[in-house]
Amino acid sequence: MAKRGKAAYMISAVAQTYNIHPQTLRLYEREGLLKPLRTEGNTRLYTQEDIERLELILSLTRDMGVNLAGVEVVLNMREKMERMQRQMEDFVRLLQRELANPQRGTADEIKNALVRLMPRHPAPVQHHNKKSQ
Repeated sequence: MAKRGKAAYMISAVAQTYNIHPQTLRLYEREGLLKPLRTEGNTRLYTQEDIERLELILSLTRDMGVNLAGVEVVLNMREKMERMQRQMEDFVRLLQRELANPQRGTADEIKNALVRLMPRHPAPVQHHNKKSQ
């Protein structure tokens, strides 16, 4: 079912705008490259995100000669890189919060932590000397 509030375009309008056959769009959907929304009547609706993804697919296939298997690899790599970027941004924000307030940890946070770090005193280093025999 289509989500309300988002601009969406029917397959005929998208095909005409990008000078491609509607069957090409259906092929991209079958291959998992595009995932348009569907109305209750099962009409495909392409959102702005779908259009941007289509533009990338067309650029890869038309301009760079990449086949659909290669397009899938590129799209998957882009998604993984975007996830990694979000994870890094989350980590940096967490690190910045911790550095801004290092004493912030409460007893509950320490108790529920996956790895508990308790303050401890360093153990003395013992040196063993081998005596010549």
